[in-house]
Amino acid sequence: MITEKLRNIFGLSILLFIVHGIEEIMMGFSSADSHVIFMFGKLATLPTIQALFILFQIMLWLTLIVSYLMLRGPKWQLRLMIIPGLVFIYELHHLYKAIDVGGYYPGLLTAIALYVAGFFFWKELTRGFR
Repeated sequence: MITEKLRNIFGLSILLFIVHGIEEIMMGFSSADSHVIFMFGKLATLPTIQALFILFQIMLWLTLIVSYLMLRGPKWQLRLMIIPGLVFIYELHHLYKAIDVGGYYPGLLTAIALYVAGFFFWKELTRGFR
């Protein structure tokens, strides 16, 4: 079951992810990061409207799938919380890249706040599975 504490940490993390995304946009993350180029490089070769439509469709499908699973009850709600938990872990790549380049890497400043939130998120999430 999702605890009130986990719900609050997740709510705070939404704000942190928005601020993090803004930092990445403002600091040119999309043109600097190999993961972005790998994931979205094929879309860059398409006409803009087609690429936007494809992204919209994928986001709609994911929203529908997650919504359906959320309706299945508390066990699935808890299981779905693993997804943002994995995103917290993935965000560690900002730290790795900063060490690799020997300095600031786009998104690093707000990623630090995400590491703290992610620690408490995982701590509370694992309690839910006990």
